[in-house]
Amino acid sequence: MTTTLSPPRVMPETEGRVRQSLAERVAPYAYIAPFFLLFAVFGLFPLLFTFYIALFDWNPIGEHVFIGFDNFSRLLADPRFWNAAWNTISIWLLSTVPQLLVALVLAHLLNHARLRLAVFFRMSMLVPYITSVAATTIVFAQMFDRDYGLLNWLLGLAGVGPIDFLQSVWGSHAMIAVMVTWRWFGYTTLLYLASLQAVPRTIYEAAAVDGAGAWKQFRHISVPSLRPVIVFTIVTSTIGGLQIFTEPLLASRSAPLTCGPVRQCQTLTLFLYEQGFGQFQFGYGAAIGVALFVLIIAVAALNYVLSARIRPER
Repeated sequence: MTTTLSPPRVMPETEGRVRQSLAERVAPYAYIAPFFLLFAVFGLFPLLFTFYIALFDWNPIGEHVFIGFDNFSRLLADPRFWNAAWNTISIWLLSTVPQLLVALVLAHLLNHARLRLAVFFRMSMLVPYITSVAATTIVFAQMFDRDYGLLNWLLGLAGVGPIDFLQSVWGSHAMIAVMVTWRWFGYTTLLYLASLQAVPRTIYEAAAVDGAGAWKQFRHISVPSLRPVIVFTIVTSTIGGLQIFTEPLLASRSAPLTCGPVRQCQTLTLFLYEQGFGQFQFGYGAAIGVALFVLIIAVAALNYVLSARIRPER
């Protein structure tokens, strides 16, 4: 006589636990899925499509002729591209380095100073950040004006003749760099200040007892403690600074796309806009965008490596 063994029955409670466990595993991916979908549609696809267009002689209302890497060969031989690249790097250096240094010093002072209305002074740092870029550019363009600008008036009091900032290379770079520095230093200061307030006061007190002055505390405690935020601000400032567009566009009222008669402050983004949407050479404009992308990645990686060398004192 043979007996047939029936398969074990799965209890309803066990099935419920299996479904719950599966839902718990899937739920985190479902929560972050919208970000990746939006990034794929509005970030990854335009990036890959730009690389694709750069391989064509792409006319938006005409034919699309595949030309391989000819746009990049033309780019490397174009003096306008190298001029725009130099202008971009120069403005980025003149704006980013002072901005980060001023923000670092101000954050250290605001963290230690016993000020009345301290919250007011800290929140006032956001005023430049929330001010319209167009309004900022108009005000600074008037301040740097050759005939009626405040800066030239002050130079006249010192016996110095008027300087036409916008018509000179270094003058236009300095003017735009001051705009960018003024706009972003407050935001960066608050980032540094928030990080410094997480450093225990006992560390500074112990350093003061050991005879460390304000400079040594700043150098050996504040700066190393800010290392992650410094790396973050350097990388983000690099990405934003190398893509500068609005300030030189609005500052040069006579020739906005070239930023002056000799392209003295034309950045890579302005050059890209001129070729792509001014001359309708979308393939060449896409090649400029790819070159800018490579430049940003290279400079950001270099900055990350150099800034990562900042280590806390042991």
